[in-house]
Amino acid sequence: MHAAKYQMGFHRRKGFTLLELLVVIVIIGLLAAYVGPKYFSQLGKSEVTVAKAQIEAFEKSLDTYRLDVGRYPTTEEGLNALLTAPATAGAKWNGPYLKKVVPADPWGHAYAYKAPGTRGEYEITSLGKDGQPGGSGDNADITSQ
Repeated sequence: MHAAKYQMGFHRRKGFTLLELLVVIVIIGLLAAYVGPKYFSQLGKSEVTVAKAQIEAFEKSLDTYRLDVGRYPTTEEGLNALLTAPATAGAKWNGPYLKKVVPADPWGHAYAYKAPGTRGEYEITSLGKDGQPGGSGDNADITSQ
């Protein structure tokens, strides 16, 4: 009976035809072209969000430092004053105020700290993806306060 099926023109198909494979590849390509740009634009937004969150964490640590020492670190002392006691802090320093070393921004650049700042008692700045002042989008500066 089994041999009779093959003799009468019935046979099993194995695998996919080239046309079927090409259709699937085109569909996958269309989906990637639609989803890809939206996905990669979200990556840039997440880096900006991380930079803002890190700056907020620095602000909280700086406020605690100020409560203990009575002032914010100077520009020369920088954010490292949150980890190791500067000589000018004296016995009032009760740190470290950060759990880990001062991280770089999401693009690998160091945060700039200035006291007094242009808008407040201090200013923490990430220069964005390009590492240059100014810019727009991912290259825009992210500043505290």
